[in-house]
Amino acid sequence: MSWTQERARVASLSRSRTPDDPDLVGARRNLKAARLEEYIRRTVDAAPPLTPEQRDRLAVLLRGGAA
Repeated sequence: MSWTQERARVASLSRSRTPDDPDLVGARRNLKAARLEEYIRRTVDAAPPLTPEQRDRLAVLLRGGAA
């Protein structure tokens, strides 16, 4: 699902749900992830090829660890 579809889902849910509703919270999380995915994809596409060590360091960050 594209980030614009996720944004529409958040907008739709936010009209009838409380801010702590699990579906709305999940939709907001999915929207942030979709935006981040698009940003990462554009950045990687514009950058020179990464070395295996660089990919490993970035993967650690994405897994929530310290680089």
